[in-house]
Amino acid sequence: MNRLSLIIANRNYSSWSMRAWLALRTTGAPFDEVVVPLGEADTRDQILRWSPSGRVPALRDGELVVWDSLAICEHLAERFPEAGLWPTERSARAVARSVVAEMHSGFMALRSHMPMNLRASRPGAGRGPGVDDDIARIIAIWEACRRDFGAGGELLFGRFGIADAFFAPVVSRFLTYGVAPTGAAGAYMAALWAEPAVREWAEAARAESWRVARYET
Repeated sequence: MNRLSLIIANRNYSSWSMRAWLALRTTGAPFDEVVVPLGEADTRDQILRWSPSGRVPALRDGELVVWDSLAICEHLAERFPEAGLWPTERSARAVARSVVAEMHSGFMALRSHMPMNLRASRPGAGRGPGVDDDIARIIAIWEACRRDFGAGGELLFGRFGIADAFFAPVVSRFLTYGVAPTGAAGAYMAALWAEPAVREWAEAARAESWRVARYET
């Protein structure tokens, strides 16, 4: 089996890198990690060495290159079916794919006004136009998934999967900006943030020395 390499950006800022990394970590497969810091003069050139899109994350699987977080997660789900990255039950799997796709393509207001920065604490900030609507929709997704499919554990579909990997950066944003849902959504946030792989990523992010000015204001 080919050795895997995952190319990511700074842990503190790169939500899409976090998603792919968590999914890969969950498979238990060994992999090499390449970090390309954002905001450097040669950042784009360094990324293009690995990723044809000029974006990260990118996954190298032998000669195969897979770019885009969702494509990487789908590839990993096929390559490591025993990891259970998607729910086994068909309707749960369909809903999981739906909420992941919604996260992948939506919530632009939240992304714009609440950029990921695990080291920061900005309670009350980031409430630009459309952000409250995005927050309400995310909480509704969490509550519905926990109610309808979460009986097997504390996460959206019971055990950790791609859906949780995709919402982990949202939890980081909620913590940074002081968004504190109650009830099932709040319990889900706490459970996801306590996951060992999530804690590992967050601790490494806080230990990074890189600072990118546009994400620090």
